Amino acid sequence: MLTFEELGLKPEILKAILEIGFETPTAIQQKTIPHLLNSKQDLIALAQTGSGKTAAFGLPVINQIDSNSKKTQSLVLCPTRELAIQIANDFNAYTKFSNRLDVLPVYGGASIETQIKALNRGAQIVVGTPGRVVDLIKRNKLKLEDIEWVVLDEADEMLNMGFKDDLDFILSHTPESRQTLLFSATMSKEVLRISNNYMSNPEEISSGKRNQGADKVDHFYYIVKAKDKYLALKRIADINPDIYGIIFCRTKRETQEISDQLVADGYNADCLHGDLSQAQRDAVMGRYRKKHLQMLVATDVAARGLDVNEITHVINYNIPDDLETYTHRSGRTGRAGKAGISMAIIGPRDVNKIKQLEKVLGKSFTKADVPAAEAVIEKQLMSFVDKVKSTEVDEKQMEPFIENIAAQFEDLSREDLIKKFVSVEFNKVLEYYKNSNDLNQAAKPGRDSEKGDRRRKEGNFNKLFLNIGQKDNLNAGTLLGWINGLQSVPNGIEFGKIDVQRSFTFMEVESQHEQTILDALNGSEFDGRKVAAEPKTGGGPRKSNRPEGKRHSGGGSGFKKRGGDRKPGGRARVKAGSGGRRR
Repeated sequence: MLTFEELGLKPEILKAILEIGFETPTAIQQKTIPHLLNSKQDLIALAQTGSGKTAAFGLPVINQIDSNSKKTQSLVLCPTRELAIQIANDFNAYTKFSNRLDVLPVYGGASIETQIKALNRGAQIVVGTPGRVVDLIKRNKLKLEDIEWVVLDEADEMLNMGFKDDLDFILSHTPESRQTLLFSATMSKEVLRISNNYMSNPEEISSGKRNQGADKVDHFYYIVKAKDKYLALKRIADINPDIYGIIFCRTKRETQEISDQLVADGYNADCLHGDLSQAQRDAVMGRYRKKHLQMLVATDVAARGLDVNEITHVINYNIPDDLETYTHRSGRTGRAGKAGISMAIIGPRDVNKIKQLEKVLGKSFTKADVPAAEAVIEKQLMSFVDKVKSTEVDEKQMEPFIENIAAQFEDLSREDLIKKFVSVEFNKVLEYYKNSNDLNQAAKPGRDSEKGDRRRKEGNFNKLFLNIGQKDNLNAGTLLGWINGLQSVPNGIEFGKIDVQRSFTFMEVESQHEQTILDALNGSEFDGRKVAAEPKTGGGPRKSNRPEGKRHSGGGSGFKKRGGDRKPGGRARVKAGSGGRRR
């Protein structure tokens, strides 16, 4: 194994990383740093979040920056302001003993005028989100003609968040002589497109298999009834009293509801979702980073680019619909060489989804039992005892009170004193878990959760037909994230099954919100394409008021009205009742 000294870094950088606590390079650092120090060849690095990739691209770039020039020589693009700030802070730590290097984070939600003033003073390295970087380029304030290194960090995340056009614009304004470094957890079609269009014969380096989760993450799943999911979540939290985790939910409403319930039940939790203002988001993240919160309940979109170390648990309150989303979720734990745990709380009919994840990830998932009440009580009790034993006592401060305290307890035996002492803390816990039921369920065949089946039987969901699909770089996760981000979509709408085909999509929405979603989708744009949506019942979409034979609006969706069925783009008809699924 190579050491940092053997990689060829400058002494002042070695001194800085030694102070930070770096001991030996991670796998991705061992492969990436020598390449970047000795070659101008473009680089694609496949690495999970937490594998040390910031240092993998940061250290060699800093090693080569000309500190005597104030011109911007390196541009780092990342998906969120939190990650931009984190990368800039890491860079500043790496350059602590170097000749002065100015590292400037630029992002939305902060004063652009302040950032422009900083650019005017000069910054050799700019770290930014795509939207703000585009704004600064258009204002002619961020000049890219001297850029030597462009880093695309978490490229798959940026593309999933809809930054494709911004990345195209930025990269088209950089010199062809630049060295482009693309870091991604997964190699999606869009990431490949970026590499094909803007990279020259890139070297590909990987610290693991493509689309594989972090090596040090153990995966577990619990099978419970839909109505017992929250109870199972609380037991999982209770059996892990030192949990520092993220709970992923599908919708903004569910995220807020779960967070509110946890707080009301006495848990140290808060939420992160798209309805929060930037100030609220910053406040929540500040508390979480400082570990003033134990559990963060979040949507996938809100947690994009979240860069927090030492997360012990990732809990999937809803198992995501696509592989990449699960990979990104589980990658929040097991970072920086530490072990982590990823859990999924599923319904009896969702075991096949676990098997699909196992097959593609190449990892085994362990079926775990929701802890029994007795186990939870014992764990909580012993955790409390350990905290009491490790509590430091200020003898000087306590001395004036000891005699009176001892007098109050002199008629109690040692055993009685311990019982009373423990009962003060545990009477509520004991009462809560008294007569608790076993929450575990056996797996059942089928694709849908019990909750999903019940809702469909009750007729609470209607199916919609959309003119966008896989060829538009759409999957279930990106669709939900995009819809939740539309301003005209109110908080709290539930979605059911989503079936993404090559050129169209079927999705279920709560019946009372059907028209709201239709109004929001029709005329909107996804990835530069106008969206057309309409209801579907029985054998095909409901009869619309459009003239017979005319195409939908929305950039030529390719769906013509033909009786009760529709023929997508000249392909096989969607049969009545099939829901458009391949059999």
